[in-house]
Amino acid sequence: MVNKSRDVTEAELSVLQVLWQQGSATIRLIAEVLEPQRVDAYYSTVKKLLERLETKGFVQREPAGIAFTYEATIARDDLVGRRLQEVAETLCEGSLTPLLTQLAQHHDLSRKQQKVLMDLIDDLAKQNKKP
Repeated sequence: MVNKSRDVTEAELSVLQVLWQQGSATIRLIAEVLEPQRVDAYYSTVKKLLERLETKGFVQREPAGIAFTYEATIARDDLVGRRLQEVAETLCEGSLTPLLTQLAQHHDLSRKQQKVLMDLIDDLAKQNKKP
């Protein structure tokens, strides 16, 4: 089972989303993106969220003059994979098949999305045939 204490909260996720968009950012820049009307009030909240994310290993900081810049150390796709695996373990006895089936059946996939999915299945089938 995925260690829930190492997962991110919704508030931490909002900070990660800014970092994924910006590449790296200071606390002030993140606060400006998340709460443009209340940057000064939100600054300490963002700082605390970044401290938690750094403790969990999801961000790293680098000195930049008198401030620090923060950068995500986990890719969006990796976090999506972790969360899907947690759902699969919790609801589907570890199998991703029910999740994929539900997504495919209950969401109208565009032709492009269908092609990407079929190409992925073909690639996985080819990899499994290799010795």
